[in-house]
Amino acid sequence: MYTTVAPWVVTDDTGALIDFVVAAFDGAELARVRTEDGLIGHGEVRVGDTVVLAFDRRPEWPRMPSLLRVFVPDADAAVARAVDAGARVVTPLADDAFGQRGGRIRDPFGNIWWVVARVAEVPEEEMWRRLAQPRYAEVMRVAQETLDAELSGRAEGRGSAPVRP
Repeated sequence: MYTTVAPWVVTDDTGALIDFVVAAFDGAELARVRTEDGLIGHGEVRVGDTVVLAFDRRPEWPRMPSLLRVFVPDADAAVARAVDAGARVVTPLADDAFGQRGGRIRDPFGNIWWVVARVAEVPEEEMWRRLAQPRYAEVMRVAQETLDAELSGRAEGRGSAPVRP
């Protein structure tokens, strides 16, 4: 069963991507269908309640890295598994104003995953109060600037001190 919006990931090695998702996020492989030329024309891996669909990029197609958010029971453990499977940390793990703990990784295929665990139920009014606190404002600044640095290729985010871990 698919969710209302199903992410597609186009990569140079869909088989390795599926293996990565299984290892990092406790995914369950559902399908690998090869085309006549040996590429994977259709792949599926379930993570929680979502099926991530994928297929191999043809050489004449542009690279299309994806940005994905994945909710996991334990963000620290999932990020550690992702790093063990070949990912690189983009945004260090931190607790945010929304009652979540998370960070970003770039997988070996160029996709960026925002790995998040819910750690507390925070009412909306409290979220807004927290965002005004220096601790949570700093977490938000680092999240924005590390993503900007990663996507732009700069060593630092726009208008900031270096933030790469």
